[in-house]
Amino acid sequence: MTKPFIVAIDGPSGAGKSTLGRRLARELGLLYIDTGAMYRAVALAAAAAGVKDSDAEGLTCVAHRARVRLEGDPDSLRVFLDGRDVSEEIRGEAAGRGASVVSAVPGVRRELVRRQRELGEAGAGCVLDGRDIGTVVFPSADVKFFLTAAPEARARRRLEEERERDAARDFEETLADINDRDLRDATRADSPLAIADDAVVIDTTELSVEEVFDTMLRTVRDRQPGGSRRGEAEA
Repeated sequence: MTKPFIVAIDGPSGAGKSTLGRRLARELGLLYIDTGAMYRAVALAAAAAGVKDSDAEGLTCVAHRARVRLEGDPDSLRVFLDGRDVSEEIRGEAAGRGASVVSAVPGVRRELVRRQRELGEAGAGCVLDGRDIGTVVFPSADVKFFLTAAPEARARRRLEEERERDAARDFEETLADINDRDLRDATRADSPLAIADDAVVIDTTELSVEEVFDTMLRTVRDRQPGGSRRGEAEA
């Protein structure tokens, strides 16, 4: 059986992981797995169940019970939670904050890492983006990227996205959320945000999406033995 070709993309919030991950998967014909969407879906499930952020055991139980499905190609990925399409709902600020909280719970991370590995190993290959893909989920990934950018640049990018849903959102509030998320990601006890020793680090602060994408595509092409597929994943 041919070993799946795995591309891991890590980095802090707002660095461009999802945008570039989707585009890379489409170009290469690979399955795209948005691991952040999985954590956001679990956060929604926890909120719906009335489980408090401080209840690690309860959040872990929610993660084990939640049926999260990722469906569609990279440009039209839909996220389903217990059979309900939550693709738009998980992009809200509340879901983002909730994901930051639940992702720090070891039991939640272990369960979702298990599912992410199953998804990645099931087919011919995939592109995954998150915060611990190259260090924990797939430490033997064929290609590892770590995308970063100055907090101010990431806040501006995130603000553009959020203002489509919340016109009252301001830069200082978004920057504060970015900095808080960075601190939680870097200091959590389980799978903290870190750069894999063999990762290709790209600072996107002063680069266009095209420039970053071209660099990533060239790197992957150099290491890719063959094509793959795109499709549907269920977790």
